[in-house]
Amino acid sequence: MNFYSIAPFIQEFYPEYYSIETYPVSECVAIRKVKEFWGILGNFAPTPIVINNVTFKTSELLFQLMKFKDEEPVKAVFSANNPKMTTKHWEKTHRREDWGKIIVDAMKFCLTKKYEQSEDFRKELERSKGKYIVEDQTSFPKKTPDTWGVKQQGDNYVGPNLLGRLLMELRDNGKLEYKLPDDAFTFLQYLK
Repeated sequence: MNFYSIAPFIQEFYPEYYSIETYPVSECVAIRKVKEFWGILGNFAPTPIVINNVTFKTSELLFQLMKFKDEEPVKAVFSANNPKMTTKHWEKTHRREDWGKIIVDAMKFCLTKKYEQSEDFRKELERSKGKYIVEDQTSFPKKTPDTWGVKQQGDNYVGPNLLGRLLMELRDNGKLEYKLPDDAFTFLQYLK
C-alpha cells in the first residue's frame, strides 16, 4: 500500500464515503484551479481561516497541519511556500498515528470553518445549488483520480469525489457533523 494513499483509511473508517461515483459533466460544477471559475470552492483558494487567533492562508494549510502534533513539522509546514509538499517530507516520520481515523472529520472541520468565516465561499457554494460539485483531476498525470476527486470519462465525471461530496453535504445541510479527538489541535500551541 502507498503510504500516502488515503483510500484504505476511507474504506476502514469512513465506509459511507468509500465508493466510485458517476456524474454527468453537464450537471456539474467543476473545481480545477484557484483562479478559474468555481476555484474558491477548492481547498487551495486564498480564503483565510482563523482558529484561536492563528490565521491559516487556506483550508488546505489547516488540513495539512492537522496531521501533526510535533513542533518541528508544524512550524515547517506553516511557513512553507508549498505546504502540501512540505507535509509529504514530514509525514512518514511525524504524521499522527490516528490520522486515518480522523482524516474525513478533519476535512469536515476545515470546510465548516471556511463556510463560517468566508462569505464569498458561502455565496459560491449557494450558487452551485442544483448541480453536482466535483474536484476535476482530469489533467493530473496519474491514470485514476485520488480519493478526493474525479476524472472525466466521455460525458461523465467518474471517481470517489470525496471533496465534492463533502461540499455538497455542507451546501445542502448548512453544516457538517464531525468528531475530533481532544488533541486534534495540539499543533496550534506552536503557532502562537
